[in-house]
Amino acid sequence: MKEKEYLWWQKDIIYQVYPRSFMDSDGDGIGDLNGIISKLDYLKDLGIKGVWISPIFPSPMADFGYDVSDYTGIHSMFGTMQDFDLLTKEIHNRNMKLILDLVPNHSSNEHQWFRESRRSKDDPKRDWYIWKDPAPDGGPPNNWLSVFGGSAWEYDEQTGQYYYHAFLKEQPDLNWRNPEVQKAIFDAMRFWLKKGVDGFRVDVMWHMIKDEKLRDNPPNPDYNEKMNSYSRHIPAYSTDQDEVHDIVRKMRKVVDEFDDRLLIGEIYLPISKLVRYYGEDNQGAHLPFNFQLLELPWEAKKIEAAINDYEGALPDEGWPNWVLGNHDKSRVATRVGKEQARIAAMLLLTLRGTPTIYYGDELGMEDVNIPENKIKDPQALNEPGVGKSRDPERTPMQWDDTRNAGFTTGEPWLPLMENYQELNVTEQWEKKGSMLHFQRRLINLRNGEPALHIGDHIPVYTENNLLSYMRKYKDRKYLMVLNLSDSEENFKPDFNWRGKVRIATQPEMEGEELGGELQVKGNLGLVIELD
Repeated sequence: MKEKEYLWWQKDIIYQVYPRSFMDSDGDGIGDLNGIISKLDYLKDLGIKGVWISPIFPSPMADFGYDVSDYTGIHSMFGTMQDFDLLTKEIHNRNMKLILDLVPNHSSNEHQWFRESRRSKDDPKRDWYIWKDPAPDGGPPNNWLSVFGGSAWEYDEQTGQYYYHAFLKEQPDLNWRNPEVQKAIFDAMRFWLKKGVDGFRVDVMWHMIKDEKLRDNPPNPDYNEKMNSYSRHIPAYSTDQDEVHDIVRKMRKVVDEFDDRLLIGEIYLPISKLVRYYGEDNQGAHLPFNFQLLELPWEAKKIEAAINDYEGALPDEGWPNWVLGNHDKSRVATRVGKEQARIAAMLLLTLRGTPTIYYGDELGMEDVNIPENKIKDPQALNEPGVGKSRDPERTPMQWDDTRNAGFTTGEPWLPLMENYQELNVTEQWEKKGSMLHFQRRLINLRNGEPALHIGDHIPVYTENNLLSYMRKYKDRKYLMVLNLSDSEENFKPDFNWRGKVRIATQPEMEGEELGGELQVKGNLGLVIELD
């Protein structure tokens, strides 16, 4: 029987670059494409294969690039199309892959499509967006709310109708029921694929189709005043409609016109709904992003249950993936603490499936406290004191101990962590015991060991605060034992085992031969190669 072949995105690690914050090459305080190019050797040496770059398209930057005004251009702040072509070439020269962020649910209100759409009710582009008459009382057509606060409907004086925006009013939603809209976005995808882009991460994929009848969303029985206003309702009719799967399948067909490309979906949904985005016969998204490690309480039993539920829910041939950090959620070292951030990294890099690392998490970067007068995030500015700011997890990458951590010679667009002189790439690269050195070794082991990147997942029953599982490929077997607390725990599996510690969060244990019952210290994580 022929051995199964695995694709690059199944075996390798994806790394998210937030371009504003990665590396600034021209001193304006904002990261850019040439900055990314200058740091590609770092990513290659780290062991990264897939480089996912958050939006770099022309945009008024109402939501930092997630309001696109031209789907086939490059924002001058980040560089030129020539810079982009060079970036693609340099990534491929290093045998790495480039994944672009695609934002197809909504455009900027300054996009030419929307400018035409709002001219009149009869404009040919009118139906490219979602326009509706006011309710009988003159108010919005229904009760749908914006993720960023307030009604999701904006009244347009000129034409006397409302348009729908799931996010900012500057981000009108495209009407994906219109075949012309579909064609326009698919053509934009082909533009980038022809340039050599290796795939897309599709923003808010589950938002793309709305209920045709525009029915009111039901109230959320769990809502309380500490939540943002969007949480008042369950978005039953404004998100995750059945017809979205037809759109995802069409996107996949576009990607499949080109060899060896990848389609990722951003989808914040329960696992039972998430797995539907793999599509019938796996013809949907290759990787519907799995955000459980971002959202679950940091408790062993809950995470263990989630891992097993996910493994059990995956369709045949559906490939798992795990995300530990991104530009919308508090950094992992802040969420779980510095000690447990190492356990989290060990978990991410040894679970079955494709891991995604958020820039800076490999250093142990934490959320940065942003003074009120320096807040940039529109979500926070829209709902002061309620809408959580995403600025703290978007601060500049810390490269060295020079001014501004080597990120820029100018004034950085967001403040840096105060401890950047100790917590930076140059300081940590070779320093034994540092977070970066620890993650480098984990990545190196994972990349070189098929059991850890394509092997089977075998749950191991444990008690209390321990999480354990095995990975197996052919005759190679690894056992992971992770203590998700700071108290000592007893590991006593129902099988005999012996093995050598390859990597431990307490390095003095590395090389030890272990077996049988084990006392596992607090904050201890072990990767054990079994005999």
